[in-house]
Amino acid sequence: MERLTGLAQRAPGAWQIGTVTEIRREAPRVKSFRIALEMWIAHLPGQHYEVRLTAPDGYRAQRSYSVASSPLDAGEVELTVELLPDGEVSSYMHEVLVEGDRLELRGPFASYFVWRGESPALLVGGGSGVVPLMAMLRHRRRAMPDAAMALLYSVRSPEEVIYRDELGPETVLAYTRSAPAGWQGHRGRIDRGLVAEVAAPLLAGTAYVCGSDPFVEAATGLLLDCGFAEHQVRTERFGPGG
Repeated sequence: MERLTGLAQRAPGAWQIGTVTEIRREAPRVKSFRIALEMWIAHLPGQHYEVRLTAPDGYRAQRSYSVASSPLDAGEVELTVELLPDGEVSSYMHEVLVEGDRLELRGPFASYFVWRGESPALLVGGGSGVVPLMAMLRHRRRAMPDAAMALLYSVRSPEEVIYRDELGPETVLAYTRSAPAGWQGHRGRIDRGLVAEVAAPLLAGTAYVCGSDPFVEAATGLLLDCGFAEHQVRTERFGPGG
């Protein structure tokens, strides 16, 4: 299958002011922010933006957040942000920012952890690591619905599932701490059996893994054990910043 057309790597834009048009709660500590940009640049699924806050005394705090929206959403981007303990930027976005406010940001960035229409594709996310993978999944649904893609999503509890209403038949959930009543799916951390089952039809493609350092290390090892070669696995790690 041909890869996506019209999505080329571009130099990131300069700092600009965006307007928050929508704020949506995804989970108890996770919100999505839809931001309209005057100097909009079509991103590649998997890229991120930098958000910068400037205090009256000139102090600045800056963090990077993955884009969750499809590049077909012209003129705007959606950033999904987890509220972190003592997180300067995430605390401001969660506790202060309201619809209609303006926010300084710059992007898009990244050239390695991006989906350019590779098929098959296996997406493996842990917790909020699902965010850039959702950009890939959303874009695939709209631009290449026949492309082979699956999402393996590891999350602690039902309350912490991000994008709950958008997860479709291509998604396999794994609950590590608590599961819904009557749950017949996987419980506990992802293991070789689960990864092998989901990956079997996709071994000829590319795997994208995103999450914390321990999650990425474990998931990558399982993918290699199941038949993926190192060059087929791309990883993105979320650090402790906020």
